[in-house]
Amino acid sequence: MIEILIILIGLSVGSFINVVISRIPENISIINPPSRCPVCEKRIKNYDNIPIISYLILKGRCRYCKNIISIRYPLVEAVTAILFFTAYLRFGFNAVFFLSIFLISVLISIFFIDLKHLIIPDRIIYPCMVITFILLVLMEISGFKALPVTGNKGILASLTGFLLGGGFLYLLALISPLVFKKEGMGGGDIKLISLIGLFFGLYVFLTLFISFFLGAVFGILIIYKNKKSRKDEIPFGPFIALAGVITIFAGEQIFNFYLKFIGY
Repeated sequence: MIEILIILIGLSVGSFINVVISRIPENISIINPPSRCPVCEKRIKNYDNIPIISYLILKGRCRYCKNIISIRYPLVEAVTAILFFTAYLRFGFNAVFFLSIFLISVLISIFFIDLKHLIIPDRIIYPCMVITFILLVLMEISGFKALPVTGNKGILASLTGFLLGGGFLYLLALISPLVFKKEGMGGGDIKLISLIGLFFGLYVFLTLFISFFLGAVFGILIIYKNKKSRKDEIPFGPFIALAGVITIFAGEQIFNFYLKFIGY
């Protein structure tokens, strides 16, 4: 059944995303060495590397040293599978689906890396930009356009989103030190929103709006709980990533609701 296949693909990709999350910030190859326990460095056998199932069988601990395995591993696998399946329900098994899960995979990786390390690695962003641009050119040449949200508006819409989305955050980064006396957006945030702009075109501003809204709500909550002060650094990448996923699935609906709300 296609549904089961999608879930299995999601779990497998989620397992690979865990490798990316763990190794890219440490500048370690995602191919070699094979998966190992970060504590005892024993190689993880294939039967102990089955997404979610192995975690449950091992009760969340390494088979050898009994060190606790981070809950992030099964969480990433489950979230990836759920989002892949949701993309299949939303778009069907077609080109839009594959482009969507490509972007979703990137956003999941960025979400967890920036959350922990406060960085958005160029080793992820730049190759994804190149791949996306090549796909855009091929779609423009063939006349087959299948991007999520922007649909068949073509490469011009994508390049507009790339330039305006990244340009807006770049301008904000320039203004923030002058107005707020501290750094605003980081270079990684600018590159990430530029990449998203290639997929969303002008809908990139909807992603920005959602990310600012989510960031503001989260910031208010943690300040209210006295867990951070206003001067503490909060990574913005996770909010961009989450807003990007929301835009993939509901961008058009949210924008149309807004137009109706203002009576347009």
